[in-house]
Amino acid sequence: MRQDRSERRRGRKTAADTAPKRNADYRQLKNPFPLMEVFPAHQIADMHETALKMLEELGMKVLLPEARKIYAKGGASVDEDSEMVYIGRDIVEAALTTAPRSINCRAGARDRDITLELGSLVFQAGAGAPNATDLERGRRPGSAQDYLEYLKLTHHFDVFHMISPQVEPQDVPTHLRHYFTTEAQMTLTDKFPFIYSRGTPQVMDCFEMIRDFRGVSDTEFQAAPHCYTIINTNSPRTLDIPMAQGLIDFARHGQVSIVTPFTLMGAMAPITVAGSITLSHAEVLAAITLTQLANPGAPVCYGTFTSNVDMKSGAPAFGTPAHFQASLAAGQLARFLGLPWRSAAGSAANTNDVQAANENQMGLWGCLMAGATVVIHSAGWLEGGLSVSYEKLITDAEVLNMIAELCAGAQAGTDEIGYDNALKEVEPSGHFFASSQTMARYNTEFYEPVVHDYANFGTWTERGGLDANQRATQVWKDILSHDNRPRTDDTRVDALKSFIAKRTAEGGAPPES
Repeated sequence: MRQDRSERRRGRKTAADTAPKRNADYRQLKNPFPLMEVFPAHQIADMHETALKMLEELGMKVLLPEARKIYAKGGASVDEDSEMVYIGRDIVEAALTTAPRSINCRAGARDRDITLELGSLVFQAGAGAPNATDLERGRRPGSAQDYLEYLKLTHHFDVFHMISPQVEPQDVPTHLRHYFTTEAQMTLTDKFPFIYSRGTPQVMDCFEMIRDFRGVSDTEFQAAPHCYTIINTNSPRTLDIPMAQGLIDFARHGQVSIVTPFTLMGAMAPITVAGSITLSHAEVLAAITLTQLANPGAPVCYGTFTSNVDMKSGAPAFGTPAHFQASLAAGQLARFLGLPWRSAAGSAANTNDVQAANENQMGLWGCLMAGATVVIHSAGWLEGGLSVSYEKLITDAEVLNMIAELCAGAQAGTDEIGYDNALKEVEPSGHFFASSQTMARYNTEFYEPVVHDYANFGTWTERGGLDANQRATQVWKDILSHDNRPRTDDTRVDALKSFIAKRTAEGGAPPES
């Protein structure tokens, strides 16, 4: 029975079910919502022009010598003493012509493949946190166990399409950590995997592990993206060594870079939405240009993560009106370029409470109305990224499931209108519980919740009066009690473990900075 409930949460049929079940496909989503704009078209054009002017006249500080050489070879003006790179608009415009408008990403199974393009909708769980938290064990430094558990939870829900950076397994040595995370992603999920850009040696290790585990040649690996990374510029106008190297490595090997300046209004960006997004836009253009100079046609995603700080404390704030507006502006600029793009939800709350829900939903709706291709931090993210919450992952997944339901749309044909099988059958003041239409659809028409409880107060009390957080604890524990990993090739698993053992004996690969 518990396994049946687990399968139902994923929208899948089970052998125990004899009645018709809902056929809910959450894997290939298209954004069904009308797009919002925060600025008129001529102001978006002005922001783009200002960004080009910034790159030409103010420049970007690029700390990696190899990256400066690539920019210089492409025609940029480089001052080696100051490490400043001045990129002409003709160079940027040429790069934008080769950056792909659609990126077909190869996951571990063909029904997990995703396409990154304008109009697509791809969700990731909250990511990159140093800590994990849940009601039973409290807040703690992220561990290998937390990484594996969080991975199993995100694998369980079909509405999470890409594996995010998750939670940092701090008890795994940094020179071996990429082996641990890549092995986990290969063996516990078949979704599109993530790799940190922490230096070429680590990245090359990960490419080799994924290539061999997927059973593809070097040519096949480089012909289609099999993994992705997230590139954060160091705002304002700085591209550091590991991020620049990541852009080059991923571009040369045909893998996806999602470029994401983290620009907080009033702190590392101007205090206005227009100013902060213009800065973010310039930084993204510089990064995209580097990928295309390294390998024209390399897959790259536009992106931003722009919100404001609390001007009383300096702390980051999320799910605010400014955050919402920044997402809308970024969406307008991404459409101006025609590129797939990434935005983010998230919360600054310290626990999974009403503030956390409000902030995450405001941030999420900003992404949806802005037409974001990839929405990261869509679930589970607390404290502005300092922790991921197991309970919040579950309660936020409920919202994402319902968004996915809306992506499917609705029908209004003869059967749905129901003149003969519903409207004509029921007398005035009657009810529709027993109508032919209801009897045919009662088990398939509506979304079945994961954690929401629709019982009345009396029934809810008799069941223990559990609130949503407590019910979410039951849900994640139930999920972790079952082994839902995808099938894997034992030979490839053994080869992966052998590679890791060999590289570990050789000293691994320390991160570079």
